[in-house]
Amino acid sequence: QVQLVESGGRSVQPVGSLKLSCTASATIVTVSAIGWFRHAQRKEREFVAQISNGRYRTYYVESVTVRFTLSRDNAKNTVYLQMNSLKPDDTAVYYCAASSDYSDFVASARYWGQGTQVTVSS
Repeated sequence: QVQLVESGGRSVQPVGSLKLSCTASATIVTVSAIGWFRHAQRKEREFVAQISNGRYRTYYVESVTVRFTLSRDNAKNTVYLQMNSLKPDDTAVYYCAASSDYSDFVASARYWGQGTQVTVSS
């Protein structure tokens, strides 16, 4: 069982930056991948990005490529999502998730955090 806790969400103006954190209750080296999803009002939940264990491979949805960057600190059991050049369309609740299958992360995400709200507005 892995418990995940997100933090760092808040209101920010367009083109601003935020850094979200996802801290796991157990050592994250025990899972293959940790990533982020987001859920905006009146929209489907959307995959955002994932990072693997080991080689630290990353994968991003096209809409955030270049603007968002994942990193992880295994010693702190924490994964970070650095978000730059934020747009109003990035407004959503951001959820951290963990899976034992990096290659099929979206379908196999098993552990979820409670979410953190990101609001991008002027």
